[in-house]
Amino acid sequence: MIDVTKLNGKEITVNAELIETVEETPDTVITLTTGKKIIVKESRQMIKNLVKLYKIECNSGNLME
Repeated sequence: MIDVTKLNGKEITVNAELIETVEETPDTVITLTTGKKIIVKESRQMIKNLVKLYKIECNSGNLME
């Protein structure tokens, strides 16, 4: 799971395993495998980094909260 910020400032947690695409249009739009789209403040690169960190944590068995 990764934490992101919606445009209204509300923080939400997204299941990183469900992310299909991330694009900047110029807002960052996360599209999930379910078809749902979420517009967030973080950049595409930041989302990419968050997903990488999530995967590293999962593979190391060190789940941080």
